[in-house]
Amino acid sequence: MNTTEEWERTRSPLIPAADLAEYNDLPDPVPHTDAELTALIRLLTRPKSRIGTVAVGHSRDLASRAAADAFATTWKARGGKILAVVDWPETAASWLRPARRLTAPGPDAWVVAAAPLGFAQLARRLRHSTDWDPARCYAFASLRDSRLPALAGPDTLHGLRGASTDGGTWDIRHRWVTSYPPEKTAD
Repeated sequence: MNTTEEWERTRSPLIPAADLAEYNDLPDPVPHTDAELTALIRLLTRPKSRIGTVAVGHSRDLASRAAADAFATTWKARGGKILAVVDWPETAASWLRPARRLTAPGPDAWVVAAAPLGFAQLARRLRHSTDWDPARCYAFASLRDSRLPALAGPDTLHGLRGASTDGGTWDIRHRWVTSYPPEKTAD
């Protein structure tokens, strides 16, 4: 890597084109499941969580939009408040506008339904330009991809948690994605 590339890498939160090319095979989001939505709500409502206000973000694909809508409907039905619903494209000049719109209302938590590639770009902008904390962010299964932490960059997503399609959960610790089985419920 030459000094110009290194300068660009540290100056801009955008993922360099060469790195994007390595990850162009990331899957598109698929429709969420009821078990996934239930697990996501469970993550947000654990004892002592004190989460009442949420900002929801989503990619512009149909599956992500439907997942975000389903979450917002369920959250409001439980008495929670949605402070903002923000979408973003898979490619953008800087992602600054959606990053600011997502963080401006100061929610207790963020919920994201997105395609991995666009979210990686947005997450880098969120970490670089806002007070976003991935430990207060929850995601649908579309972001449970072991390549996502590397694409987003060192510790950009450390603390992000989410739900799996089978009702299990997952989290990101540094560069590792760890999956957990669904919780057993009393019959």
